[in-house]
Amino acid sequence: MESLVSPQWLADETGAADLRIVDASWFLPDMGRDARAEYERRHIPGAVFLNLADVSDSESSLPMMLSSADMFADRMSALGLGDGCRIVVYDNSPLHTAARAWWMLRLYGAQRVAILDGGLARWEAEGRPLESGADTLPPRRFAGARDDRGVRDLAAMKANLSSGAEQVVDARSPARFAGAEAESRPGVEPGHIPGAKNVYYADLFREDGTWKRGADLRQAFEDAGVEIDRPVVTTCGSGVTAAVLLFGLHLLGNEAALYDGSWTEWGADPDTPKQTGIM
Repeated sequence: MESLVSPQWLADETGAADLRIVDASWFLPDMGRDARAEYERRHIPGAVFLNLADVSDSESSLPMMLSSADMFADRMSALGLGDGCRIVVYDNSPLHTAARAWWMLRLYGAQRVAILDGGLARWEAEGRPLESGADTLPPRRFAGARDDRGVRDLAAMKANLSSGAEQVVDARSPARFAGAEAESRPGVEPGHIPGAKNVYYADLFREDGTWKRGADLRQAFEDAGVEIDRPVVTTCGSGVTAAVLLFGLHLLGNEAALYDGSWTEWGADPDTPKQTGIM
């Protein structure tokens, strides 16, 4: 199964015993939208709802941090996602949050995971069927274990300042990256990690909401000075849109890492250097 699938592919595979469809829509609080309510109003037939906040570490002071492997496995099992499944994730969020779900599922051991290109909007635009209510599936064993080789913490990011072993690529808007826009979270300074490159996550998509591919996708990174063939760690505000960059790099053959604490952690730490302006 390819990492990015079309609505036609999904329609053709619907009903297969090993296929699971997941709505991973998620919104920031200030967006005023309720992802679960929207899912229950309309979703792709057979899709279950994955609340990304429900699989974050509730004991962390930082938002959206990865949970323990056991907690994640329990939640996936309850959704009917498990060993041997092919999983297709989609969203209806301007944050393209299916990428975060894709990254997490793979990180915790799911072997075959794809994103629906264009998400719910494209599915609906093509006149494909929708249903309301909430779908449930029988529990299924999810035996994954968390693989932290693709995760970076604060200590690793501080060490990288000196080593420069990994390019740091920030998914936030140019204004937030430059520090020209105040941060919404109390105690978080504006700016970015020194030396980071800025690739706004929204620039990885075409006007119709589908992913750029090939030379167009590569250009989005190269225009920011990112060398595709060198190691990359992605970051953003809280680790969500960083996964969009990570998936884009995956499509280009670069298996990047993700700084889960992202700017919420770095920007609030009085001991970390901050840089402003556009490089």
